[in-house]
Amino acid sequence: MRTGISTGCLYPMLTEQSIDTLVALGFDVFEIFFNSFSELETDYLDKLRFCLERHHARVVSLHPFTSSFESFLLFSNYERRFLDGVAFYEMYFRAAQHLGASMVILHGLNTEYRSTISDQEYFRRFACLQERAQHYNVTLLQENVAKFRSKSSEFLQRMAEEIPESAAFVCDIKQALRCETDPVEIVRSMGSRLRHLHISDDSADHRCILPGQGCYDYRRLFDCLHELGYNGDLIIEVYRFSFRELSELVQSRRFLEEQLSPYFSGRRSQP
Repeated sequence: MRTGISTGCLYPMLTEQSIDTLVALGFDVFEIFFNSFSELETDYLDKLRFCLERHHARVVSLHPFTSSFESFLLFSNYERRFLDGVAFYEMYFRAAQHLGASMVILHGLNTEYRSTISDQEYFRRFACLQERAQHYNVTLLQENVAKFRSKSSEFLQRMAEEIPESAAFVCDIKQALRCETDPVEIVRSMGSRLRHLHISDDSADHRCILPGQGCYDYRRLFDCLHELGYNGDLIIEVYRFSFRELSELVQSRRFLEEQLSPYFSGRRSQP
């Protein structure tokens, strides 16, 4: 289990520049947040893979820039658009395989979008996407997201129960807190299907800040992860306006690794 970071933390810096910058800060485990269609093309992916190999860094997950369109592309009432959407998302699965990433993130259906599909139909479509992802040795992860159907721990638990062979999850702390939901409750609803963790901190004034700068009690979360036998990574995922200096990212990683030390072994040494 290692502490990594999303390139989205430095948005709108170009993705490859974000990697160079974050490697210089001592990070070598990444979630890549794609931001444009051209970044899915083979020539660009080759350059990105060379950049990662040169830095001896690895990518564990990809985050699509089309997350906000998934309601329309994948979960509308129009079946043909869903089928076309699956073919489109195959580009992300192929990109993940190209870069050596094992996971792709899905937001899903925004509750403000006019779709009348049932939860069962949602699960069926997710299973179809998962099947396509697995052709590339990639796992699609459902993220808990505020204002999306996946914000509910009950929904996530039903998903795990109804499609146990296909369900897989990423828990995002800030998204849970935006719904006034305990992230531990979200983790427990995901259970053994939890594969990935987006981590941030929280305070009375700010909902999304770097770990170690707020008041969130990580001990309860790490206790729960330990009980579940979680062996994925922790990915720091905040916004660029969530911090002022790049050095704060290093401090945040050190904080997390200190917090983790009673629970897990085999982490990277301090720079």
